[in-house]
Amino acid sequence: MNQRLAAAAATAAVLTLSLTACSGSDDDTALSGSGVTMSHIHGLGLDPSDQHLYVATHEGVYTPDADGRPTLVGDSRDDFMGFTVAGAKTFFASGHPAAGDNGPSNKGLIKSTDAGKNWKALSGVSDFHALDYVHDTVYGYDATNGLLRTSKDGSTWHDGATLDALDITVSPQDPGLVLATTGEGVARSTDGGKTFTAGKQPVMAFLSWPAKDALYGIDTTGELHLSTDGGGTWKALAAVPGGQPQALTAVDPKRILAATQNGVYESKDGGRTFTKRLDVEASCGH
Repeated sequence: MNQRLAAAAATAAVLTLSLTACSGSDDDTALSGSGVTMSHIHGLGLDPSDQHLYVATHEGVYTPDADGRPTLVGDSRDDFMGFTVAGAKTFFASGHPAAGDNGPSNKGLIKSTDAGKNWKALSGVSDFHALDYVHDTVYGYDATNGLLRTSKDGSTWHDGATLDALDITVSPQDPGLVLATTGEGVARSTDGGKTFTAGKQPVMAFLSWPAKDALYGIDTTGELHLSTDGGGTWKALAAVPGGQPQALTAVDPKRILAATQNGVYESKDGGRTFTKRLDVEASCGH
């Protein structure tokens, strides 16, 4: 095993073992009473045009219907890994084709301009496990190559640093300030992802940065933290119900979405209290 693969294994041990300790044979979770099976939640977002919730999963993108039951958006049952809402009805994503699809194993970067009903391929076969869209730029963590990449148009990419990370976020004020979650803690770049410092404690699983003084992180136990100084210091807020986290999106400084093993939760008071938006049932054992 070469050095990069060894480091990747160490990062995975710290950041993902606790995230997958209780799961089905394929990390399956089911939305309660819906008849819908979802194999892990990878991303969350609200469409700013109508405030609808979107949940990116191993088997498609879902949104609650009028009765709060999850419904598949469009026809795609692809594995949506990286996922981010870029604007009204506009999403970026990456991932893998559904079982039985004979296409490339990685989807590259794809884009929807009708709230996930249809998708257009923009570039390549990269496997972006984390995506952020800010400053008119797509920031992506290419998990296959362990590489931070950026693009203005989604087609032409600039390669940055190699690192072993689970999630990334970008300062809403400074396009050069990028943070990444690693097995050692939160790594920092001040040059747009070309280089990163070593990770600094605490260890976070996921990050989201909606405003200058409101950087949120969720650790591997599901406890939510707030930093008002760009990750220099952190304050523990509350444990999101359901334990092990699967995704985190702060829509604004007060409104936060988090997915854990038993549900999708929303806070409207800056992470102090949470209410369940969707039920998720997780099964233990193999």
